[in-house]
Amino acid sequence: MRFRAYWLLSTVIAMGLALQNAHAEDKMVYAARANSKFVNFPGLPKCMSGSVQNGDPSKGASVILAKSTAGCTVPWHWHTADEQLMIVSGSARVSMKDGQPTTLHGGDYVSLPGKNAHQFTCIAACTLFINPSGAFDIHYVDKDGKEISPDEALKSKMKAPMKKP
Repeated sequence: MRFRAYWLLSTVIAMGLALQNAHAEDKMVYAARANSKFVNFPGLPKCMSGSVQNGDPSKGASVILAKSTAGCTVPWHWHTADEQLMIVSGSARVSMKDGQPTTLHGGDYVSLPGKNAHQFTCIAACTLFINPSGAFDIHYVDKDGKEISPDEALKSKMKAPMKKP
């Protein structure tokens, strides 16, 4: 719970300028990539940065433009909200605990249900949109599905397949 409060506060502060793009439902929102301010999100690997394009990820649905270096892995984790990913460029691999890994290329889309463990690896430097359906949180898990701290998850760089419950 302490991590979530820290993450929410840090995100709101770091994204202050981007969050000024919040809008009334009857207004068009335009976010030029050239004007996007990319920052590292607390609790995510340093090899991935993001820029909020619309909404407030600490409060509800949002659109985040993210970029990641080749080889960057977000270890096994889950989110409370559903998550949609659309790859703009590069390629990535997404694995869910009970499914086969899926390789994504520019233009590909994947929808991940909330509260389902998955991992994400950028194979070739990638740019993608992340669209959570609610507040964006992250809960890391070990190979057995037990929740662990972000520090532990990011330090261990878990690559082992997750055991099925």
